[in-house]
Amino acid sequence: MTSNQAITLRPSSNDNGLIERLQNRDAIVGIIGLGYVGLPLALAATRAGFSVLGFDINQTYINRLNRGESYIKHISSELVSEAVALGNLEATHDFTRLDEPDVILICVPTPLTQHREPDLSYVKNTAGAIASRLRRGQLVVLESTTYPGTTDEVLKPALEASGLKCGTDFFLAYSPEREDPGNASFGTATIPKVVGGDGPEALALANALYEQLVVETVPVSTAATAEAVKLTENIFRAVNIALVNELKVVYAAMGIDIWEVIEAAKTKPFGFMPFYPGPGLGGHCIPIDPFYLTWKAREYDITTRFIELAGQVNTHMPYYVLERLIEAVDRSGRPFTGSQILVLGAAYKKNVDDMRESPSLKLIELIEARGAEADYHDPHVPELPMTREHASLAGRQSMPLTPETLRRYDGVLIATDHDDVDYRLVVAHARLVVDTRNVCERLGLVNPRIFKA
Repeated sequence: MTSNQAITLRPSSNDNGLIERLQNRDAIVGIIGLGYVGLPLALAATRAGFSVLGFDINQTYINRLNRGESYIKHISSELVSEAVALGNLEATHDFTRLDEPDVILICVPTPLTQHREPDLSYVKNTAGAIASRLRRGQLVVLESTTYPGTTDEVLKPALEASGLKCGTDFFLAYSPEREDPGNASFGTATIPKVVGGDGPEALALANALYEQLVVETVPVSTAATAEAVKLTENIFRAVNIALVNELKVVYAAMGIDIWEVIEAAKTKPFGFMPFYPGPGLGGHCIPIDPFYLTWKAREYDITTRFIELAGQVNTHMPYYVLERLIEAVDRSGRPFTGSQILVLGAAYKKNVDDMRESPSLKLIELIEARGAEADYHDPHVPELPMTREHASLAGRQSMPLTPETLRRYDGVLIATDHDDVDYRLVVAHARLVVDTRNVCERLGLVNPRIFKA
C-alpha cells in the first residue's frame, strides 16, 4: 500500500528490469550492517519472499546467522533458522560480493564524535566498498539516521567515484529506519516506511521494494526530506522527554509527584500526549539524532537553541539522579562514600539487551566517581559490552538478584524497568530503593524505603 500519491513515481528505462523483479520479488536484496536495524529488515525481506545476502564485519554475527541463530534478545532464533533453512538468507563478511545483490540497503551506525559532531565514517567506508563493486542497474538505499543532505552530498559522490552516474547507471534513495527494539505492537513490516529518492526513477524503485516489505510506504519529494522526517520524529521525542524531565525536577522541589501529574493530565482527550521522565536518554536515536540537525544548521548560520536546550536537560539527568541517590543513602544513616550500590537495569530500555547510549553506564561511573562502589543486575545483559564512551566498564558481570545479594547493598537504583525483575523481592530485601521509572508505584509497592528520582 502506498500513500502520498501526489509524489511522482516514474519508472526508469535504465534499471535493467529491476522494478519488475522487485514487484515479482525475484530481486536479491543486500543488507550492509546486521544489527538492530539490519537483522529485522533482513527477516522482513525473507518473509516477503526475497533472497537476502547480508554483509557485516562482525564475524560472530556472520557465523551465528548462517547457523540459524539470533544474537539479538528480542529476535527469536526460530525466525532466523527458518529463513536460513529456506535458503533465503545468507550472511558474509566478503564485501567483494556486493555486485551480487540488485538492491543494497545500508544499515550502519551513525554515532557522534566526542565533540557531538556527526561521525559518518561507517557510511563513508561502506560507500567506498560499494563503489568498488557497483554495477549498472543497482539500487542503493541509505537507512542510517543522518542530517539532511547526506545522501546527496556524501553518499552520491562516493558512489559516482566508481565512474557510474547516479540516475543513469545506478539509483540512490534514502529510507529511514523506524525500529523500536522490544516493541511487541510494531515490527518492521507493520510500520509505515518513508521513502525519498534522488529523482523520481530512484523513488519508484525504492518504493517498489518497500511496498513488498511493509504495510504502507510514504513517498516524499527528495532524499533530504526523508532524512529530515527521521530527525523530526526523534527530535520531537527528545524535546518532550526533556520537558517532563525538567518538570520532574521542578515539581519534586515543590513536593509534587510528576508521575501523578502525568497520569491525571493524560485523561484529557485532546491537546496532550504523555511522555515520561527517566534517568537519562538511551538508544542510538534520541540522544544522538537532534545533534545531527544542530550541526547541519550551523552551515546556514542558524542556532537550534530549543533542541540544544533539550539536549542539555536530558544529558543532566544522570547527575540529578545521582544527587537523589546520595540524599537517600545519607538519610538512611550511611555515608555515601564507601557505600555499595546495585544499579538495577543496564539496557537503555525495558525488555531488551540494547546497551547503546544507556544512561546506566553513566550512572555507574558517576556513583564510583563519588567514592561508592557500583554493581549491576540485568537479566538481559549478563556482561557489559565494550562501548566507546564507557570502555572501563566492559566485562563486568551481572549480579544475581537474591535476598542475600540485595541485603549486601546500601541502596538499589532502578534505572531500567524490565518486566522480568521481581520488584517485590527487591523492595522486601533492599535497605533502600531509588526508583527512576516509577515501577514500584505502578506495581502497588508502598514502603518508606522507596524514593523517587
